[in-house]
Amino acid sequence: MQSGDQNLIILMIYILTVYYTFNRMIESIDDLVKVDFQKGAVDDQLKEQNLQDTVEISFKTGNYGLDKIETDLKELSMSIENKSDSIAIYVDWDNSSFVVEHTKQSRRVIRKSPDLTRDLAIPQVPTIIAPKKTISENVTAEDVFQRDKESGIYKPASPLINVAAIKKNDKQKKLYKDFIDGKKDLEFSLQIVLRISEMRVGISPGINVPPVSIINCPFTIKKLPWTYALPWNKKK
Repeated sequence: MQSGDQNLIILMIYILTVYYTFNRMIESIDDLVKVDFQKGAVDDQLKEQNLQDTVEISFKTGNYGLDKIETDLKELSMSIENKSDSIAIYVDWDNSSFVVEHTKQSRRVIRKSPDLTRDLAIPQVPTIIAPKKTISENVTAEDVFQRDKESGIYKPASPLINVAAIKKNDKQKKLYKDFIDGKKDLEFSLQIVLRISEMRVGISPGINVPPVSIINCPFTIKKLPWTYALPWNKKK
């Protein structure tokens, strides 16, 4: 075999090795999804209800591996700030709900406590937010919980958004493919019911603000391109 043929074979092997390694690298980083809180939509609702100077709602969100979102996304961490000087805000957990767009489910909201031993069917006491105060809570859906047989404590056990179920559902294969290809986002929302009351003596509740306010907090789950994981990507 001539040296030129040997060099050509070595070059082909090198190119194939680089190609294989590059594809394996892409596969290892091409599994990131981003859970994004659509804060602008919430701010618009607060303005429409003249509550922009009274209520501030925020959530902690982040990125997850596609194989980790089932185990890591079981609850949401949220904060609600009462920016007013004289208004009491009550968070009505039992009348709030999680809504998942692709399943059309409406799910009861549970405010997670450190030692959740009670029956989940028992009504939840609304949380009051005094003027100039903020509450931080972890919330999830009722069907996420399972009771530990040994401790008797309810713990989040199922995913808040079951992405794997979409993949296995024959009727939603196109949705899953579009999601993986980055063409379509998965959507869900937390609809929070707030009851608002004036605290000043002599003023009837609801004169200056609505006594009940429903705020829809939308979220998207977006499949990120593999280039997102590259260290020089400034769009992170």
